[in-house]
Amino acid sequence: MERSSGPYARAAVQAAVERREEITPQLLRILEETTDHAVERDAEGGYMAHLYAMFLLAQFREPRAYPLLVRFASLPGELLDSLCGDFITENLGNVLASVCDGDLQGIQSLIENEDAAEYARGAALCSLLTLVASGQKSRDEIVAYFAELFRGRLQRTASHVWDQLVSCACDLYPAELLDEIQRAFENELVDPGYIGLDSISSDLALGRQRVLARLADDPHHRLVDGSIAAMERWTCLEDDGAAAIWPPPGAGAFTPATQIIREGPKTGRNDPCPCGSGRKYKKCCGG
Repeated sequence: MERSSGPYARAAVQAAVERREEITPQLLRILEETTDHAVERDAEGGYMAHLYAMFLLAQFREPRAYPLLVRFASLPGELLDSLCGDFITENLGNVLASVCDGDLQGIQSLIENEDAAEYARGAALCSLLTLVASGQKSRDEIVAYFAELFRGRLQRTASHVWDQLVSCACDLYPAELLDEIQRAFENELVDPGYIGLDSISSDLALGRQRVLARLADDPHHRLVDGSIAAMERWTCLEDDGAAAIWPPPGAGAFTPATQIIREGPKTGRNDPCPCGSGRKYKKCCGG
């Protein structure tokens, strides 16, 4: 499952799941080597093994993947985007939450890393919502951390990170942070085309209980429970030849497997909704 040169190997992934103990060290090695040789892997084109590795390690709840994943997500933005595409905005947060074992240090280091890609940092913020939705962290603990970010822990320079911070605060019911949010808008740290004060007012009007119930029911804030199901949402699935993809016991690295196919541009959950409402897709037609 190393390069995008053939059908998605459903059977191969299932075999990996069934042989978790055998495959986990190899998956960790793939993730580490991809980070160490990211430029070379990207230049080769079509490299996919790291994506399979991240989904599988997330499904396994493998804490040894956590520091490796944070280091990978800290790669320069253009390189990270080339290696991962939609994975950053659509899946990275869920994967981080799935491997962190409740430890926030790595996630927080990524959020606060001014040299990291802003969309990776935004995904790290979203991972905190997944930890709340899954019951691993309390809403109040994460809101307290958000307050620290608003009050100086996050550099006050306009970026997607600020957009995502306000959005995530709203998804946890933003009452305690209203003054900080208002100040962020006044200081032009937040793009009003991404999230506006009207969205914040709407969330406040819903009330805390309904906002948190909405988060708990949001399928986009789930821990990774199945690598196959997670990858089905953005890959072309075919089973032809899958049996030949999984290496026999003791064999080396994954072999060629999959091709990402996209018929047209995909609207990300945090992109403007194509309906023209001016709201984010996840808070409009994608909700």
